[in-house]
Amino acid sequence: MPERSESDSRKLLRRLRDSLALPGKGQDRLDRITHLIADSMGTEVCSIYLFRDEDTLELCATEGLKKEAVHQTRMKLGEGLVGRVARTASAVNTADAPSEKGFRYMPETGEEIFSSFLGVPVQRVGERLGVLVVQSKTARQFSEDEVYALEVVAMVVAEMTELGAFLGEEGGLKALHKQPRLFRGGTAQEGSAEGHVWLHEPRVVVTNPVADDPLTEIDRIREAVGQLRVSIDDLLSAAALDKDQRQVLEAYRMFANSRGWLKRMEEDIARGLSAEAAVEKEQSAARARLEQVEDAYLRERLNDLDDLSNRLLRILTGQGADTGAQMPEDPILIARNIGPAELLDYGKRLRGVVLEEGSVGSHAAIVARALAIPLVIHAERIVAEALNGDHILVDGDQGLVHLRPDEMVVRSFRDKMAMQAKAQERYASLRSLPAQSKCGTITRLNMNAGLMADLPSIESSGAEGVGLFRTELQFLIRNQMPKRDELARLYARVMDAAKGRAVAFRTLDIGSDKVLPYMKPQDEPNPAMGWRAIRVGLDKPGVLQMQAQALIRAAAGRPLTVMFPFITELSEFTEARDMVLRQVEREDRLGRPVPEALKIGAMLETPSLAYAPRAFFDLADFVSIGGNDLKQFFFAADRENERVRKRYDTLNTSFLRFLRLIAERCQTSDTPLSFCGEDAGRPVEALVFAALGIGALSMRPTSIGPVKALLRQVDLQEAREVILRSMAEGAVSVRPVLMDWLATRVE
Repeated sequence: MPERSESDSRKLLRRLRDSLALPGKGQDRLDRITHLIADSMGTEVCSIYLFRDEDTLELCATEGLKKEAVHQTRMKLGEGLVGRVARTASAVNTADAPSEKGFRYMPETGEEIFSSFLGVPVQRVGERLGVLVVQSKTARQFSEDEVYALEVVAMVVAEMTELGAFLGEEGGLKALHKQPRLFRGGTAQEGSAEGHVWLHEPRVVVTNPVADDPLTEIDRIREAVGQLRVSIDDLLSAAALDKDQRQVLEAYRMFANSRGWLKRMEEDIARGLSAEAAVEKEQSAARARLEQVEDAYLRERLNDLDDLSNRLLRILTGQGADTGAQMPEDPILIARNIGPAELLDYGKRLRGVVLEEGSVGSHAAIVARALAIPLVIHAERIVAEALNGDHILVDGDQGLVHLRPDEMVVRSFRDKMAMQAKAQERYASLRSLPAQSKCGTITRLNMNAGLMADLPSIESSGAEGVGLFRTELQFLIRNQMPKRDELARLYARVMDAAKGRAVAFRTLDIGSDKVLPYMKPQDEPNPAMGWRAIRVGLDKPGVLQMQAQALIRAAAGRPLTVMFPFITELSEFTEARDMVLRQVEREDRLGRPVPEALKIGAMLETPSLAYAPRAFFDLADFVSIGGNDLKQFFFAADRENERVRKRYDTLNTSFLRFLRLIAERCQTSDTPLSFCGEDAGRPVEALVFAALGIGALSMRPTSIGPVKALLRQVDLQEAREVILRSMAEGAVSVRPVLMDWLATRVE
């Protein structure tokens, strides 16, 4: 680019900065900007359109169009040339605007006399803020240098918009990051919470987007990129990296060593941007390009580039992860994603968690359930939208997040939470009572757990025991395999905390969506049906044997209950059972105390096990239905896929016939049967399971009260007749008939 153009660009940016530094309302500043840009670029028109909401652009300032159109002219995303720039996040440059495809004539602006049109997006790190437009009467294509210069100016406008330079109430517009936002995500852990935002990785704030001395800024960017490259090389030299971690860091190194990336940032600085603003400009441009790409691999690289750019910004600004901000007393954690160890570090301080990514079976979801805090996943773009300290409401039941809610939403939400709290008080009065229905049937209600922190809930919830203790969490949160003695001490503390109540320890359930960081990852096309759970334990018997020894030593002569995950056939159960029995014999030979009573059972998570030989049901001391996986395989609906997992009703009569078959097979062998999973904690579903003959249910602690309350109000024999009659009449689901019946039976 010629030196003259560079000087003109820098001169314009300085004029803009000086103009924005002057006192005045937001509208005055916008008007000064449009005047400055039109004057500097020699165009008759300069206009700024900002988003009024996520789908609507509004003309907020103009030099050259009719002033009465300001705050009156609006268009939808994609509508007209301005809407096209906003939707595609790329420039539109034409000498004959009226002949362009999608052109929309807006008579109130008086723009019919202007032929040339150049529009560029006003955006910040993928966040669309608006469109900056220049127009002229002369039919001409704007030069590449002019397009580039306007993009640099748009970057500064974006930063100033972000910093609140244009705040005001003109035209009813509100400040960025001040408007209420509703995010619709997915439920990974139910519950409701009100609090204030705590960002897991705080956003870097660029306070000065304009460079005073380009040469100094270029030195800064080169030094920072050099530090970045060294830090990535140091990480890559670490020995304990798995294949996926190494691939990510190699992608980082490729970007960090890209000459084109550094050259583009240096050109941005030469145009007048500061080093930080140049990083953000290239980050925004790359985001805009890659978000148009459908290829999954390329889109994944978008995250790599985001992380790399954020690392570079932290080096430049000195804003590390610790920004000095105080965590609020009622923190709701916001993150793109988070690992189990990081989430556990926050622990019980958190009121809730909201993630842009994640899954219902992710490590974070497992920990959130263990901590009994609501978790919403797939809340797209909430990281860019939220600021530390923002008021936030999390509805984990519906998968909704209200950011900066208005007063009416807050009142409604608090009313809902008050009703829930009142119900919990009512449930507390039932804590010491059995879940006995009016016909005299008693259903055993247990809780699920995975951490020591869960165990106090046994007392407060009224649980009769722990129907599922997930042992994999102790493996997932470490960077290396835990030692046998460590596990033995933990399991002993769990038994101590249970105070004589039964605890069913599920052996290591890894694979599928639970991959240990220190185990070689398996490249499987369908991991949910791959090398996981007991299959890993039988193929790698050392880990299963070590875990069995730890459990036996933890019991120290007390009763012990062990169950194996994902058993699909009799031979798997007998092999795993024999392995545990051999460890009992070994410990006995070594003179160590062995369990006074040992129960060994299996989780029924695949349809195949329901049809196992009678010998399985005779041999198993108990069977626990793993409802989440069983439903997934029964309906062939991936429980990680939001589009299909909610498509199928648990009370579908086909599924209930299958559960009835399992119950009958267990009754024939006099084998205790339980149901473990999310559905066990839903009162209506729990009622149906109990009516079909499932004698125990295991759920999160907070669900025990509602389930017990309903079971105590109904006659299970009568409910069974209603269910079976509905099934016999060919209903697709028993839910409608059952809800009608409950309406006449429950207060």
